[in-house]
Amino acid sequence: MNRDKLRVLVTGGAGFLGSFLCEKLTSQGHSVICVDNFFTGSKENIAHLYGNPYFEVIRHDVTFPLYVEVDRIYNLACPASPVHYQHDPVQTTKTSVHGAINMLGLAKRLNVRILQASTSEVYGDPAVHPQPESYWGNVNPIGPRACYDEGKRCAETLFFDYHRQHRLPIKVIRIFNTYGPRMHPEDGRVVSNFIMQALRGEPITLFGSGEQTRSFCYVDDLIEGMTRFMEVDERHVGPLNLGNPREFTILELAEAVIRLTGAKSRLVHRPLPTDDPKQRRPDIGQARTLLDWQPAIELEEGLTRTISYFERLLSSGVQMSPAR
Repeated sequence: MNRDKLRVLVTGGAGFLGSFLCEKLTSQGHSVICVDNFFTGSKENIAHLYGNPYFEVIRHDVTFPLYVEVDRIYNLACPASPVHYQHDPVQTTKTSVHGAINMLGLAKRLNVRILQASTSEVYGDPAVHPQPESYWGNVNPIGPRACYDEGKRCAETLFFDYHRQHRLPIKVIRIFNTYGPRMHPEDGRVVSNFIMQALRGEPITLFGSGEQTRSFCYVDDLIEGMTRFMEVDERHVGPLNLGNPREFTILELAEAVIRLTGAKSRLVHRPLPTDDPKQRRPDIGQARTLLDWQPAIELEEGLTRTISYFERLLSSGVQMSPAR
């Protein structure tokens, strides 16, 4: 088999991250099967790939088995914003757990490498800062965010058990806050919320004091790290943090969005949501050493690109689907 040209399955391929991954893989000459049930994914995200002979789409829910022949599997399928994953929390858990079982079963049958897109949410509201991969986390298993947090934690367990029990070649990454074009404008994430509120001239909503921190990684940097990790030696299975180690307060983000959009929005404060982490920053020492990777795009440049995307959406009157 020519390892330079692979057949790659991307679940959640019509989502924010998945669409950029499909785009990168096809640009490298790989044949990509994009699988999505379009619960949070959008056909608009992948419309520019429809004419590519190396790209195909299957509408499918990963909680059901899938039978295809591929050389690599990227498992990205799962709602990733609180608005979406809390809309149907039982289905969110099923997507993480049943989806992992089905994709691992497929990888086992084919004996191919599979990557799990896990999340920094496995660390919960961390008592260790910044968060290294060795930290086990501080997660509320019965709270309103648990469907996502614990679903992803269980998926990691399944991946490592398949690796130990069946010697399956796995990769597990933990993705920290990522932003960029193709985010859903109504997904409830802080970057899209602030930009849309600023562009509409609405007040910008800060939950809590605004002093809680996040680390924002631009999507291009994240996808580069993800694809590099997939192709490193099989002995390196993870988990591996991917994110931006530079930390910002939510207030600093709001002020940057107001400045870059030229908005006159005022700041309004609301109570902090249940179990919302107070601080979040990755230790990316392993990624630096193993992949020679670290984010290259500064927050201001990434925000400028993202703002331009949302400005085009608003001016075109395009209604992204779904908008829950």
